Amino acid sequence: MAQYPLDMGKAGKTHQQVVALTTDSDGKIAWDAVIKHRSDKLAVWTRPEHSREKWSKPEELERPSLELDILNTERTQKALEMALNGKIQAGVPKKQEQKEAEFIRYTPNPNAPGYTPNCRERVIKLVERQIDPFQPPKFKHKKVPRGPPSPPPPVHHSPPKKLTAKDQKDWKIPPCISNWKNAKGYTIPLDKRLSADGRSLQDVAVNDKFAAISEDLYLAERKAREEIKIRNDLMRQKKVREEEIREQQLRDLAAQARVQRAELAAAPTKDGEEGKEAEDRRQRMEVLKERQREIERDQRLELAGMAG
Repeated sequence: MAQYPLDMGKAGKTHQQVVALTTDSDGKIAWDAVIKHRSDKLAVWTRPEHSREKWSKPEELERPSLELDILNTERTQKALEMALNGKIQAGVPKKQEQKEAEFIRYTPNPNAPGYTPNCRERVIKLVERQIDPFQPPKFKHKKVPRGPPSPPPPVHHSPPKKLTAKDQKDWKIPPCISNWKNAKGYTIPLDKRLSADGRSLQDVAVNDKFAAISEDLYLAERKAREEIKIRNDLMRQKKVREEEIREQQLRDLAAQARVQRAELAAAPTKDGEEGKEAEDRRQRMEVLKERQREIERDQRLELAGMAG
């Protein structure tokens, strides 16, 4: 039954808590009997050989023959047709069975009134009467009022006791006194409420630790400012050194350019070179030096932009 799974809790059933010691075909103890002692339908895998890989035989892996394929196809087709026919028949509306007419032959009593000698035997045809499906029901189901329920359980109370003065004092609720309005409903001014509050009568005591924490915060702030100042000075000195190195490099480049220009100006005319060729060479050198000066100027502007 559904309410007794594995017959647990069912009256009249006694379960043995001790499992008998059993062995398998190899003579080893069957430890899985603890699980399967209530039902033999469980498949329990507890042996090492159960976890090993199993290989099928070659004849089991062979493809089925044509005759076996045809047989399986026919069997599957028949099973599908049976299932489909069952579904189709279940969906078809059922027709009311019509009973065939019955014929009854009887011989009337000669002494009965209305007897006719010419009709000694009679035949009666019995046909079932057609029922109108839309005809309202002929019988009305009346609901009978429910009977009185069982009486409620009695509620037992402790016997009444006399109220004492202490109980009256404990149960007394003090009236609500507003801090905003007086008994007549007028709003109390703010200064009156503060004076009636009693704050002016209290002595204000400041803890000494406030001064200590203020001093600690001041010292921490001063130390942080000193560290920031030292870090800014170091960064400024580093930038100054980098600027000096950059200016020295530019001065070296300018001196080198002046030396090269002086050498070119003082260089005599080469052997076998005419005056026009020497003039062309000097013009080319001037163009080269002009280009060199433009490159140096661009470098200085770029360095100045990076420094700014």
